[in-house]
Amino acid sequence: MTEMILTNAHLIMRDRVQLGTLLIRDGQIAEVSEGISNAPSAHDLDGEYLMPGVVDVHTDNLERQVQPRINARWPSLSALLSHDAQTAAAGVTTVLDALCLGDLGFDVERIQTFKDGLRDLNAIEGTGLMKSEHFLHLRCEMPAMDVIDLVAPVADHPRVRMVSFMDHSPGIGQYADMARYRQLRRKSGSSEAEIEARIEKLHIQRAQYRTPNRHALLQMFRGRDVALASHDDETVENIAENVADGIMISEFPVRMAAAKAAHASGMTVIAGAPNIVRGGSHSGNVSAADMVREGVIDALASDYVPAALIEAAFLAVEKGLLDLPASVAMVTDAPAKMAQLHDRGRIEAGLRADLVRVKTFRDSVGQNIPVVREVWRAGQRIS
Repeated sequence: MTEMILTNAHLIMRDRVQLGTLLIRDGQIAEVSEGISNAPSAHDLDGEYLMPGVVDVHTDNLERQVQPRINARWPSLSALLSHDAQTAAAGVTTVLDALCLGDLGFDVERIQTFKDGLRDLNAIEGTGLMKSEHFLHLRCEMPAMDVIDLVAPVADHPRVRMVSFMDHSPGIGQYADMARYRQLRRKSGSSEAEIEARIEKLHIQRAQYRTPNRHALLQMFRGRDVALASHDDETVENIAENVADGIMISEFPVRMAAAKAAHASGMTVIAGAPNIVRGGSHSGNVSAADMVREGVIDALASDYVPAALIEAAFLAVEKGLLDLPASVAMVTDAPAKMAQLHDRGRIEAGLRADLVRVKTFRDSVGQNIPVVREVWRAGQRIS
C-alpha cells in the first residue's frame, strides 16, 4: 500500500473552493478533509490551487508534432512522445488523440499520421513510458471516398472513446464562407483554375458519399460504448438531423443559433479553449466566450493548444463568465462524463488521483495567468 498526503491547498471541488488536505492511497483519493495536515510526510502546496486532472476530448496536437513545418515530417514515435510530454506539462492527464480518417485533399499525410499514431499507441501501451493516459477520437470525414475502409478496421479498438462526424466540404460548416475557402487554397499554392476544379469535384463527391457514409458510420457504432459527436454545426437543421440520428454531442458549433439549438435539444456542447484565450475564433466563427455567457457550452477542448485548457478555465473566471468550480468542471468533470470515464474529473473520495497544482500570477496587463506546477496521474507524479 502506498500513501501520499497533499495539504495546505485550495481544493477546487465541484461546488466550492476550500483550503484542505487530500489523502491518496494506491492511486485513488482516499479522503478529502478541511484544514492543514501536521503529518511530517505531508506535501505542503503553500496554499496554491489543486484541481482535478484535465480531460481533453479533442486535440490535434499530435498532428502538429508530426508535421512541425509544412515540408518537415517528424518521426512518428518521437512526435508521439513529445505530444505526450506537452499534454502532461499542461495538466492534461487524460487525452483523446483526435486523428483524421478520410481525405478531402487538405493534407493527404493526415491519413499516414493516423496509421502511424495508432501503431505507436499500440506498441507503447503497457510500457509505462507515457505520462498522460491516451485514448482515440476518430474524426471521420463523411464525404470522403475512403472513410469507411479506414474506420472499419479500428472500430472495435478498446481505446476508441469518441467518434465525430465531420464535413469539411467547401461551403459547409467551418468553410461556409467560400471567399475564405478560396483564400486558404490560394495560400496553399493552388491556382484559380485548380481551386474551382477542386470545389466542383468536392461538391459532386459530397452529393454522392456524404449520406451513405454517415449512415454506415452510424450503423457501425450504434450500441457501442462510444460517444458520438457532430462537428462544426452551423444550422438548426444540422442539430435536428444529429438528434434524430442519436448524436448527442455538438463539437465546435460555428454559429450561436446552432449552439443554442444543440443545448435546447439536450445535446452536450464542446467549444475550443483557444477561442477563449485568443478572444475569438481563429476562423471567424462564433465567440466561445459569448457561448459560455449564454450558458450553452458544457465543456472545452484544447483543439490545437493543450495549455489553453487551464488558461481558458481561469480566464473565464476573470471575464466574469463562471465561478472557478464551474469553469474548472468544463475541462475536467464534463469532458470525463462525455468520454464515459467515470473514475476521474473531480476531487472526490473514491476517484482516481489525477491532480494538478496551479499557481496564478498577474501579468503586465493585469491578467491572472495560471501556471501548472505539479501534475499527478493515479497518484504518480508525471510533471
